[in-house]
Amino acid sequence: MKVEQIYTGCIAHAAYYVESKGEAAIFDPLREVQPYIDKANDDQAKIKYVFETHFHADFVSGHLDLAKKTGASIVFGPTAKPSFEATIAEDHEEFKVGDYTIKVIHTPGHTMESTTYLLIDEHGKEHGIITGDTLFIGDVGRPDLAQHVIADLTEEKLAAHLYDSLRNKIMPLSDDLIVYPNHGAGSACGKMMSKETTDTLGNQKRTNYALRPDMTKEEFIKELLDGLAPPPGYFPKNVLMNIQGYESIDDIIDRGEQPLEPDAFEAAANETMALILDTREAKDFHKGFIPNSVNIGLDNNFAQWVGELIPDIKQQILLVTEPGKEEESIIRLARVGYDHAIGYLKGGMEAWKESGKEMDTINRITVEELEHQLKSKSAKVFDVRKKSEFQSQHIKGAENTPLNEINKHLAEFPDSEFIIHCQGGYRSMIAASILKQRGIDNVVDVIGGFDEILENEAIPKTNYVCPSTLL
Repeated sequence: MKVEQIYTGCIAHAAYYVESKGEAAIFDPLREVQPYIDKANDDQAKIKYVFETHFHADFVSGHLDLAKKTGASIVFGPTAKPSFEATIAEDHEEFKVGDYTIKVIHTPGHTMESTTYLLIDEHGKEHGIITGDTLFIGDVGRPDLAQHVIADLTEEKLAAHLYDSLRNKIMPLSDDLIVYPNHGAGSACGKMMSKETTDTLGNQKRTNYALRPDMTKEEFIKELLDGLAPPPGYFPKNVLMNIQGYESIDDIIDRGEQPLEPDAFEAAANETMALILDTREAKDFHKGFIPNSVNIGLDNNFAQWVGELIPDIKQQILLVTEPGKEEESIIRLARVGYDHAIGYLKGGMEAWKESGKEMDTINRITVEELEHQLKSKSAKVFDVRKKSEFQSQHIKGAENTPLNEINKHLAEFPDSEFIIHCQGGYRSMIAASILKQRGIDNVVDVIGGFDEILENEAIPKTNYVCPSTLL
């Protein structure tokens, strides 16, 4: 018997692979399903089931492609109403995977169809629980997402359901069970998730604020809802894709992997009004980029920021990447439902530069230069980190304009030169590229961000306050 967590850090997502006696099951797969098929083939196993813990909001699941390619049955928990063929399991129903038993435990709260799967080994011993977004390590799932799809499912109603599910379905289980959640720290599906991605249920009962045994339902609801930031705008759109269905990932890759010479790329940008998305690192982007392009670096929380900052999930996208990163960029866009990449710049920015076409740049300064500017003149500083990060500690006199809200505050940036920073330089370069695209040219980025600023004692900062939430 094998239980394997397959963790994808850029979207803080965990899928699970369970195999026994030549049969396998995949739980909450990502959009690109070939790695799961390869894993089963390596074990000479047939994928029998694709289990979904709920209709996901933060990514598009691979359940449809995986079922089509393997013949596996898709299984949802009670009350799920997908627009495609699937098994809707009953509470306490059991499924066999080789010698292993998968028991359905309906745990509504994050969503109404949310389901936990209890893993029982060949000896009848309960081994672990795959909890989806019902129970995380250090946290529980936010209850405010379903109301963006079904208005009557208010966050208070779902929080009450979650309280009952945790107390009546999860907490009575054995302390030695391993908790296998769907997400870890960095996901927007909870507010205080641990960096750890598994734990024992017993330890969670002792340390997870939401599992305190003396907690009343009213206290639970208040604590759970306190500090919740609005969910990213793409979440409801991903839910609908997971319910209604979507285009095959193979077709999306074929459409996006169209190499375009600089002239053809420029013509496509002009004719289609596609967004030019540059996925290179900030340190390369700022030196030279296609005018009006937006930088969201691939080597960080790429999918999250695409979803936060590109409002139209059907937006056509032209890609500029490091050579060899084209397919990865297309796949990572598709993970969050951005299926309309229509081509990429063949040869990358080197080809654009050699063609003699127009380029733009973004000015960057070191922390030492920032210190000098703060002393010598009244430099205007904008901190684009999250509100909780800013409140925790910031440069004295800086203003907070979180990156995910930047388009709402364009009029607040001055006509004179101003400085922006984030924690490490990733988000501030995204912000700088957006400002440039909007015609705001007088922006200067700080290399290394607040991580480097903290090391400079000469820059005045507020006292550190532990953040109450990481959302």
